[in-house]
This record gives sequence, structure tokens and C-alpha cells, in this order.
Amino acid sequence: MNDTPGALDGIRVLDFSQMMLGPFATQLLADLGADVVKVERPVVGEWERGLEMGGRLLNGVSSAFLAMNRNKRSVAVDLKSPAGRDAILELAAGFDVVVENFRPGVMDRLGLGYEAFAAARPDVIYCSGSGWGQDTAYARENRPGQDLLVQAMSGLAANAGRAGEAPVVAGTSVSDAVGALTLGNGILAALVARERTGRGQRVEVDLFHSTMAIMCQEIAATVNQKQDYERSEAGIAQPWLSAPYGIYAVADGAVAIAMGDLDRLGAVVGGDFTGLDGWLHRDEIKSALDGLVAGRSADELVAALTGAGLWAARVRTMREAVDELRADGSPLLVTVDLPESGEVELVGCPITLSGTPWTQRRRPPLVGEHTDEVLAEALPPSEIAALRAAGAIQ
Repeated sequence: MNDTPGALDGIRVLDFSQMMLGPFATQLLADLGADVVKVERPVVGEWERGLEMGGRLLNGVSSAFLAMNRNKRSVAVDLKSPAGRDAILELAAGFDVVVENFRPGVMDRLGLGYEAFAAARPDVIYCSGSGWGQDTAYARENRPGQDLLVQAMSGLAANAGRAGEAPVVAGTSVSDAVGALTLGNGILAALVARERTGRGQRVEVDLFHSTMAIMCQEIAATVNQKQDYERSEAGIAQPWLSAPYGIYAVADGAVAIAMGDLDRLGAVVGGDFTGLDGWLHRDEIKSALDGLVAGRSADELVAALTGAGLWAARVRTMREAVDELRADGSPLLVTVDLPESGEVELVGCPITLSGTPWTQRRRPPLVGEHTDEVLAEALPPSEIAALRAAGAIQ
């Protein structure tokens, strides 16, 4: 493992989060050098350790968990135990950031809310992630803050798919992902502000508002142009854009064609779009293109389109994209050696820093693997032994 100091070297994060919103954000901080200590339930650990991907686990561990918990240490503590809670608060003075994404009010009921941590460290940055916010109507209704539900409620899902058919959900947990990246940015902003002012603060981020924010273009058009979007019957991929924007089936796969001059496009594919407006006639153009390109090969069509100055790309699988990264020796792919399954390949940090590059320091931890190590940074051995005897830690 590489121990080169990172950009966030010296920053310590106490991470109570689970699933994707919190762990993806804290892994980014860990990759950039922060010491992230993951607080988990004894024995079973965080919920996502058991999440099956494609109906399977990887030698008993979720691939989803492995993907988002690199470079962290794990402490297994029973937070419902008064002794366990007190042990956490004894650690608190040594941590700059606290991250949690339980439903609103849970951490307060456990005695681990903002005030409890601020009493231990007044300049603490306490970050709460949630599905709907801390005090909104949906939060008060205790609705589950889950990615698919947020895609549905935000309008994101309704933007995709053909007119007259059911909306299409994104191919990854996009609301979780953008929420996590927003969460990470909020923490970094609070750290910069503390450097200037000496004061900590609360940071709150939720999936719903983060998802609304990434639709800023579409929302601005809807609200200000007084114009509701209308999905294309023929399958224009983005309801606000003109033909040819979309995905086209070809003889050996599919090709994406973005914005482009219709006359130039017609010359390449053998069609005549003279007099047609890319917006007003988008379904007509899309349907005609479907027929014109159906018998061509993906690589040949892309070469012809790009050679004419048009924007196009072959639709690839994730496996094909990974194969290219591997062939290029991309630093985005990292290999870690797991006790349960040996070597596995994971997606690394996408941020490149010339002076303080991210490093792969730790594999994803076992449940409670670092309990003694972390607690020893604040508690004497006798107290750690008493906590274990009481069942408050693993």
C-alpha cells in the first residue's frame, strides 16, 4: 500500500453512513488522504455488505460495498449501547468531520447529534445526508430516501423513454451518486471555511434536491419558457433537443448520434432532410434515420459520421469500457487483495492532482477490523477491554 500524503492528509472523518450517499462521498475523501473511520454494527456491519449485485455476493461480500469503502478503517460499535455511544464521543475530539445518512432524527435519538459532537469539538463539521432533507414534508412523512423513488419523484425518470410508454430509469444509481458528490463538495467547502474562520458548521445534503440541481437546464427551460417537455415518440434521447440526438440500432450493435447538421448527416447516411426542422420534425427524422442506418456496422458508421464532422460514438458495454481502461494502463482501475476472495479490481478515484495524487492505501475493511486500533487512539486498554466485555464493541 502507498503511504504518500494526500491532499486531505491530517483530516479525520468519523463515518456513520451506509449504502451509497455517504460511503461514496467518504471514499472520495479517503482517496484524497483523509483518515476515514467507518462506524458499523457489530458482526453484520453496514447494510450494504449484504447487498446482492445481480443476485450474487462475492465470497460473502457485496461488490457494491467493496466499490465504495476503500481506504477506510472499520470500528464495530453498538450505538444503542450507552457505553458504545460514550466511547464514540470520547473519540470525537480527534475528528474533524462527522458524516451520517440515517433518517432525520435518528442520530439525535442515539445521543449522537450535532450538539453532542460540537460539545466534544466546537469546530466539528457535522454532515447529514438524507433522501428528502432534514425538515421537509417528505422527511416528516418518514418516506424512504431511495434512489429509484427520487428519480421518480424529481421528474428525472419522466424525462427518458418514448412518448406513450413508461418512463425509463437511469442505468445506475444516479441520484445516489450525484448526492454523494454534492455531499463531498459540501464537506470540502466547510473545511475551507473553517480554515478561514476557525468555526465548524452543519452540512446538509439530500438526494431529492441534488437530483433537481443536475436538471438545472431542463428546469430552467420548463419554468421560464412556459413549456413542458414532451418525450419523442420515435425515441429522441433528450426531450429538449432536436434530431438526430439519440441511439440508433445498427447491424452489430448501436450508435449514439448527438447534435449535428442535418444536410451533412443526410449526405453520410443517404437521406434527404431538406426543409425539415430538427425540432418540429424530430420524430420523422429519427424514424427515417433508424431505417437508413440499420444495416450498417457500428464502426463503419461512426467513422463516416466523425469524418464528416458529426458527433457520434459506438454504444459499448461497461465491460468493453473497462477493457479499454485496462489496455491503456489507466489509473482509474485499481487492484486490491481481499482476505475473502483474493484480488479484485475496483474503480479508483477520478481526480488527478499533480502535487498530492490520490493513493490506494487500504483495501475495504472487514467489520470491526480496526476497532482496537482506533479506540486506542483515545481510550486506555482497560476501557477497551471493558467495552468488549459489555458487548458494546466488536
